[in-house]
Amino acid sequence: MTMNLFLQAITKFLLGMVLVGLLIFLPAGTLAYFNGWLLMGILFIPMFCAGIVMMVKNPELLKKRLQGKEKQADQSLVVKLSGLMFIVGFVTAGLGVRFGWYILPKKVVIVAAILFLAAYILYAEVLRENTYLSRTIEVQENQKVIDTGLYGIVRHPMYSATVLLFLAMPLVLGSVYAFLIFLVYPFIIAKRIKGEEEFLAKELVGYKEYKQKVKYRMLPFIW
Repeated sequence: MTMNLFLQAITKFLLGMVLVGLLIFLPAGTLAYFNGWLLMGILFIPMFCAGIVMMVKNPELLKKRLQGKEKQADQSLVVKLSGLMFIVGFVTAGLGVRFGWYILPKKVVIVAAILFLAAYILYAEVLRENTYLSRTIEVQENQKVIDTGLYGIVRHPMYSATVLLFLAMPLVLGSVYAFLIFLVYPFIIAKRIKGEEEFLAKELVGYKEYKQKVKYRMLPFIW
């Protein structure tokens, strides 16, 4: 662990927390938005804990997770579309509070929060199984195909986890309108997977055979 990595990680964490807070509470026009605080809590507390664990046990993985600039133009577009989705979705949820739009029942919010935390656990397991995971599409030195654990069930368990995470977010915020906006994410990630698999089939030894062994991308028996 280096001081530079620590500062980089804590800076990105704090900036992300401030940005999400502004996107949610500023449009809402109030800090008295329980759903907003609930999302902030279940999003950033586990994120902070996971960051500490990676910093101590696997700083190289943390470094990879902090790198977010895509080199491929089509994948860069995917990242930008995802960012736009978050901005519009969070702002919409906040505006719903300001103008008194329909808010989902508390039972739905609680179930969504539980689903979100379950998806977080799934995401953590993916990181444990695959230490090659970076935020950009690339093949690293000495990288091998992971085909056990969750990777023996679907080829992209990380994306399966993120779909659950991101679709649960607007429900935790209590906004059905934001949820409709976040429904574009599965289509965005499908485009990313298509480009990623084409790249890995060319650049990563054994990936073509892995695709034949594990038939499904994200959902067993479906896709």
